[in-house]
Amino acid sequence: MKSPALILIGCVAFSMSSLMMASAVVADPKPQASFHWFDYQGQDPVFAEPLAKGEYQNPMAAGFFPDPSITRKGDDYYIAVSSFAYTPGLPILHSRDLVNWQLIGHALNRSSQTEFSGLQISRGIFAPTLRYHDGLFYLITTAVDSGGNFIITAEDPAGPWSDPVWLPEIDGIDPDIFFDDDGRVYITHNGPPPDEPLYEGHRAIWLWEYDPETQTVLPESRKLIVNGGVDLSKQPIWIEAPHLFRHQGWYYLLCAEGGTGYNHSAVMFRTRSLDKPFEPYSGNPILTQRDLEIDRPDPVTTAGHADFVQLPDGQWWAIFLATRAYQQTYYNTGRESFLLPVNWQNGWPHILPAGEPVPYRPDTPRGLPQVPVTEPLTGNFSWRDNFDGKALNVHWNLLREFDRSWLNLDQQRLLLQAKSAGLDSMAQPAFVARRQQHMHFTASTALSLPEEGMSAGIAAFQNESYHFYLGVRADTEGYQVFLERAGDGEPEQVASQQIQPSSEPVRLKVEGKPGQIKFLYSIGSGDWHSLGGKQDGKLLSTEVAGGFVGTMLGLHARLETGE
Repeated sequence: MKSPALILIGCVAFSMSSLMMASAVVADPKPQASFHWFDYQGQDPVFAEPLAKGEYQNPMAAGFFPDPSITRKGDDYYIAVSSFAYTPGLPILHSRDLVNWQLIGHALNRSSQTEFSGLQISRGIFAPTLRYHDGLFYLITTAVDSGGNFIITAEDPAGPWSDPVWLPEIDGIDPDIFFDDDGRVYITHNGPPPDEPLYEGHRAIWLWEYDPETQTVLPESRKLIVNGGVDLSKQPIWIEAPHLFRHQGWYYLLCAEGGTGYNHSAVMFRTRSLDKPFEPYSGNPILTQRDLEIDRPDPVTTAGHADFVQLPDGQWWAIFLATRAYQQTYYNTGRESFLLPVNWQNGWPHILPAGEPVPYRPDTPRGLPQVPVTEPLTGNFSWRDNFDGKALNVHWNLLREFDRSWLNLDQQRLLLQAKSAGLDSMAQPAFVARRQQHMHFTASTALSLPEEGMSAGIAAFQNESYHFYLGVRADTEGYQVFLERAGDGEPEQVASQQIQPSSEPVRLKVEGKPGQIKFLYSIGSGDWHSLGGKQDGKLLSTEVAGGFVGTMLGLHARLETGE
């Protein structure tokens, strides 16, 4: 047995060793980038003229706000939209007048709810349904490749929201929850057809009864209510996004049909009883833009995937997704949220007559005085973050994971700890981003010259395979500004320029317009210099990059020598 003296000496030696190791860890942390501010400016000509009295601006939520679902509590209106593999997930928007909306939070903000690790950006959270019933808000949605269908609830839609109640019996996407007048609750959703698919895009809509007490669906209640779409003989594709509601003794089923591209539409079915078949409306679709000239100016395209809300005075309004395209079928801003009134004719709802374009400036809802918001989601606005808050602004998004241990707000700076994962990685890179909400825009930032072994800068990101990165890094000659482009392959450097060390921050800027994007840099308050010239902005469009998201603009830090 060792003597007490030897034990004490050993403990002291161990403690000194531990302190030295801890000091080494503290003395050699991973390098971090220091960003001073981020500025975004929207400059779309279609938004340029002031609104006339009594008008509102479409889209009412510009940029990547797809698959909107709406509900009302008293005089307050709330929307939930898809978020795919971005975190936090399920953005929640709020309005008092249906036309001025503000992002107030997210329903998914922690890993105990769900995880998107390793997913492509267009997987994760698909179309949600948001409903208010008996003092509680309900959100039902699908976590594709990360758990399936689930329900979460909250007393306040700004949060906090519960952990999920998973629904493993439901095979499919786009679930809807409906509270009937007799107290029974139903779930409808897109799923496989009852037999082998007859053609590509052949899907079906299924109905289940849900027991809120046991938080389970009743297995024996499963029922096919739409097979294929409005007319199976015409081979309709991708019937999805069902929303069930009741009006004047009828059950109405609102669905999307035709795929989420140019042939997208909204179609309607109804029945007197959920025990009887649904009949399709002879005037379908009640919303589409596929029957207009494809080369029209300032087109709104891909309209569909709608949801309804009824106002206290009985008015009905529809929100739906659509896109603002250039060169016929290209769009970088993702699928946006639009608003139009619903007119009832012969017991059927109508959103837009056939052949009529979605208006950019319709009349506001009757009887709802406009209530402006502090951070608007449409029109030509400016948005700036000086990083002077205690928490990251609600408009910032991360990729895949909820971990934020690598970022910090300190003394009016955003500090990003560099990671080895780049923007092409399926891991979580050190990247924070906000939506591109305009076809014509500038986004800029200022950062301190980064430490050796890392790069830092600004990025325009559509997905893992399609993005641009304008970065700064140290090299043997001082510092280098460089531009990387990824287009369905490994990222490649397309331009670089040596700059001299300076105590002043480096400013970086992205300028975008339809089909074109430019990258510029400046030292301190000096002149702007272009790097790489005009780049093909279509690289960031859904038409080229695929998927279901929109372009995000943000800040990135990356280890250049590995971890």
